[in-house]
Amino acid sequence: MDTMLDDAGPTPERLHKAGQFFTVAGRARSSRKVTMLDDALGKAWLRQIISAQEYSALRRYALHWVAGGLQGPLGSVDLNRIYAFDPSSMTGLARSEAQLDHKRTYYAAKQAIGFNPSFVADQVACFGRGLQETGMSMGFRSPYRARERAAEYLSSAGAGLSKFFETLRG
Repeated sequence: MDTMLDDAGPTPERLHKAGQFFTVAGRARSSRKVTMLDDALGKAWLRQIISAQEYSALRRYALHWVAGGLQGPLGSVDLNRIYAFDPSSMTGLARSEAQLDHKRTYYAAKQAIGFNPSFVADQVACFGRGLQETGMSMGFRSPYRARERAAEYLSSAGAGLSKFFETLRG
């Protein structure tokens, strides 16, 4: 079996689509690392809406969400089995102790930061929705006001999560 190593990095089209929202570390082709930051959370950090510490805490929050199995299944759709009950799938239950630990950490962090900040953190960090769209879903009609309030809640969530994860460590 011949497997080819893909170490070429992103294509020029992908870099063009990302615009200014990526970072490159390393000079040599073998040690170069390109980090794409064109998701809503990465853009908020690069636009200095949130600090690097808040960005890190929000990424960690999203990691616990994913590792806890809360993002939903990624399987294909079988239209013949949409309403079929499958007891072996254990829907909603943790499949391992590690997954249970991630779920518990995610829900504890969510409770620690409060309702509105956790709603915005979920929408932006976990689901990848933009600040304006998130603010509009909170009831703000003005696009400017929606972005501003969502940005405030996102920053508040990042600060609260940073404190929460600091207490877990110490």
